[in-house]
Amino acid sequence: MSSFIPAQPQSAITASSPFTAEWLQRVSADLPTPQQEKLALAVQRTEPLIHGLCTPVGEPLDSHSAAVLEILQDLNADAYTRICALLAVLEAKDQLKHEELKNEFGSQVATMVGGARALYALGILAAKAHDQAATGTDQKEMKRKMLLAMAVDLRIVLVRLASRLQTLRWFVSSKTECPYDYAKETMELYTPLANRLGIWQLKWEMEDLAFRYMQPDTYRTIAKQLEEKRAERELFIESVVQTLTRALQEMGIHADVSGRPKHIYSIYNKMRNKNLHFDQLFDIRALRVIVEDERSCYSTLALIHAMWTPIANEFDDYISRPKPNGYRSLHTVVADNEGRTFEIQIRTTDMHHFAEFGMAAHWHYKEAGPKGGQVSASAEEQKIAWMRQLLAWDHTADGGEAAVIEATPEHIYVLTPQARVIELPYGATPVDFAYYLHTDLGHRCRGAKVDGHMVPLSTKLKTGQTVEIVSTKSGGPSRDWLNPQLGFLASPRSRSKVRAWFNAVELQQRISHGQTLVEKELQRLGKTAVNLEQLAQKLNFARADDLYVAVAKDEFSLRHIENAFKAPPEDTEEPTTRVFHANAASVTRTGRSGVLVVGVDSLMTQLARCCRPAPPDSISGYITKGRGVSIHRSDCKSFLGLVAAQAERAIEVTWGQTGEALYPIDLLVRASERPNLLRDISEVFARLRVNVVGVNTQSRHALTQLLFTIEVKDGEQIQRTISALEAIPGVRALRQ
Repeated sequence: MSSFIPAQPQSAITASSPFTAEWLQRVSADLPTPQQEKLALAVQRTEPLIHGLCTPVGEPLDSHSAAVLEILQDLNADAYTRICALLAVLEAKDQLKHEELKNEFGSQVATMVGGARALYALGILAAKAHDQAATGTDQKEMKRKMLLAMAVDLRIVLVRLASRLQTLRWFVSSKTECPYDYAKETMELYTPLANRLGIWQLKWEMEDLAFRYMQPDTYRTIAKQLEEKRAERELFIESVVQTLTRALQEMGIHADVSGRPKHIYSIYNKMRNKNLHFDQLFDIRALRVIVEDERSCYSTLALIHAMWTPIANEFDDYISRPKPNGYRSLHTVVADNEGRTFEIQIRTTDMHHFAEFGMAAHWHYKEAGPKGGQVSASAEEQKIAWMRQLLAWDHTADGGEAAVIEATPEHIYVLTPQARVIELPYGATPVDFAYYLHTDLGHRCRGAKVDGHMVPLSTKLKTGQTVEIVSTKSGGPSRDWLNPQLGFLASPRSRSKVRAWFNAVELQQRISHGQTLVEKELQRLGKTAVNLEQLAQKLNFARADDLYVAVAKDEFSLRHIENAFKAPPEDTEEPTTRVFHANAASVTRTGRSGVLVVGVDSLMTQLARCCRPAPPDSISGYITKGRGVSIHRSDCKSFLGLVAAQAERAIEVTWGQTGEALYPIDLLVRASERPNLLRDISEVFARLRVNVVGVNTQSRHALTQLLFTIEVKDGEQIQRTISALEAIPGVRALRQ
């Protein structure tokens, strides 16, 4: 209703105005005299300005407004709500400015009219929004929350709902085809709002009318089935009501017994959700009994079960075992002598009021799911509770204005230029909005338009505004954004993204500085052709970048780089090992190395621990003092150093018959530190049936080094083991 069009000559507008004296008397009869006069003044100001106009769907605006007031009167809405419904439609020509409204009708009406006009315009934008499946955001729920938050006074939402219901009624009465999207929007946006506000009359009727246009064939089928037995059903319910009322009176129980109508969409929902046929529904015929106290509830239940046959598994005691949301009532289904089933709900007046208007009303457990759920009393719910109380409010004789609950909202709801609804924390700015859409857009944000006008980036956004970000092609955030006193960011999420950007910049600067220092050191050492990644791993870093950062932060001395190029010591210490006993014969346990010393019989030999030779390695011997011949790999640096000093001690050796003997060798495994690394490596050894007799581990700078001593038969088994280890992502293995 944000724009109106002139009526065509053949329009449905009648020659006489719908704002008759009889109509005015009818829609204001329950109001005190001062408020009746205010409503009459609103009619007088509105009527000449809307004559000849139509709503966007083609309904005459004057008859639409008159009918909306009748709906509001049926809902016992207060005078301010009815006056607002009349005056808000004048937005098209911008008649009656805020100051005029304030002077003539009071500040409350002026504020409500301004909010209603904004809400009408917002409804047009929200209707254009589509579900954003890619973000996982429930846009329908966002739009509902936005409309609730947008309403400075929830009575504005009531006006909006009444207007929507009247338009649906007009589609039916005028036999005008209702657009599918209009009916779909009603079902997805407006009926849940009516449900949340506890305005069941509007909810049920809007659901049925929208369902009528969304699924006309299904609607007609159910309507026909209901109509075929309507008279019979009404007669049956009337008979049960009279019978039960008399029986309760005889027991001395004062009760209000009434039939509970079933609506077409509600029937369709139950048939679909429970996979039932129409004839299988128990509650097509339904009654509700309201009694004075809890004891009377159970007395009534006992009486009902004595009068009719209860249906098994169709009884629920929500009084002794309330739903998690606090809902309390007795539900039972019984059958008469002819097998006709009907549902009865039994509750006290307080329970009924709590279920219909309290914080645990139907919308909590129907929208939270079948199990229900406890919902906190947020500011939104306080406003909803106030709204429900307002609908049952007795009009004051002095025409005083009702007090409105003031609460600071936790969130705001704004729109993108494509009408997508975005939820942001209260106090959010355009920069927060940009970061919500995309981190890169936030980094490149340089300006913003709100409702088409350029605004500072520190502007506090309000619910219902449309926000557009002005960005550059590249660049980053400003450090000023992190200053809380400047007010650029309200969201912790946005602040963390800005901090992450500056941390990344600082890290890159350190990497660049550290790389420069390392390269200068390598130039000094004359090692410019060195592979930097391999050098980093040799220095116990996972990556070269980690080495650069450590150097830049003075956590790693450049002297270690120089030491890495020096020759290793002649002998090495045996690492601490944990020995796992193996079944097969091992050289370390039997002492039989299988090595033959050329030209010498029965000479004691032992395998050197520094290089751990194994068949078919090329080997050489070195005569030790008192320990026989030490067997080295021919390329062993320790052996070459010893021979260089005392060449006469070198002796020629060769492999003899090794049989099934197992030889210990060292495998060095390097990998980036991560969970389950040792498990993955152990699975390789287990799969290849390799005995592990020693393990040494060391972790530094996110790099893990594991030195495994394993027992193998020959070089082929060694190569197979190394290949299997390097098949693990991020793992490098080499023989020591």
